[in-house]
Amino acid sequence: MNGKTPKVIWITGASSGLGRSLALQLANQGNRVIASARNQAELEKLAAQNTNIVALPCDITDEEAMQSLSSRIEEISPALDQVILNAGNCEYLDFPDPDWSAVRRVMEVNFFGTLNCVKLALPLLKKSNSDRPHVVAVVSQVTAAPFPRAEAYGASKAAMRYFFDSLRMDLAADDIDVTVVNPGFVDTPLTRKNDFPMPFLMQVDEAAERIVKNIAARPRQYSFPLRLSALLSLSKILPGVWQKMVAADAAMPAKDSGEGVSK
Repeated sequence: MNGKTPKVIWITGASSGLGRSLALQLANQGNRVIASARNQAELEKLAAQNTNIVALPCDITDEEAMQSLSSRIEEISPALDQVILNAGNCEYLDFPDPDWSAVRRVMEVNFFGTLNCVKLALPLLKKSNSDRPHVVAVVSQVTAAPFPRAEAYGASKAAMRYFFDSLRMDLAADDIDVTVVNPGFVDTPLTRKNDFPMPFLMQVDEAAERIVKNIAARPRQYSFPLRLSALLSLSKILPGVWQKMVAADAAMPAKDSGEGVSK
């Protein structure tokens, strides 16, 4: 691993897309990766590709199941050095008759499910022998600008972003670093269901490579690609222009699944 000490890393949402690519790249560096998601079959396929990966299925929204998950992780390792909280979902609201219950469903996975992971991970991170354990939250650039139909997804990711920015302050005394990663559009099974243009769409392995490289420096925030960040800044500089640019998307018919924005 280029002279670096291997880490024990827990990754959620690892059965496909960005989480899967992150697990493979980090395992290829020699790290011990605990890969979690609901899809056990896909996790087992992932683990078969690298002996450094251990498949540990879980549903992050099931609080009772999460309570027992800690002991299952400790059977693999007594401590965690890094967690990458990547699990998430998206449903769109289609006006004039939106399914308002979608907001609760999305928040349950993206925010409250991630909160369950934090509660589980912190005691194990505090047992780490590394100099500074590391929490990485995969959020989204959607928090930088409003998008049509993305009320549920955007609100859940904005809540995540604030939560981890605040958590960083409370964990400073424990020497635990917190990084918020804000990807743009990445070509994954979720985003392939999107029915609108996705500027600066990135391949999943390239996106994962950027994340692995940049979180090594433990920045507070890492947003990419920069071209998308510059485009989204229009929403604050010229909000009226931004609204006219994206309003057409609101009139586009939604696909049945309604899932997938940026991961």
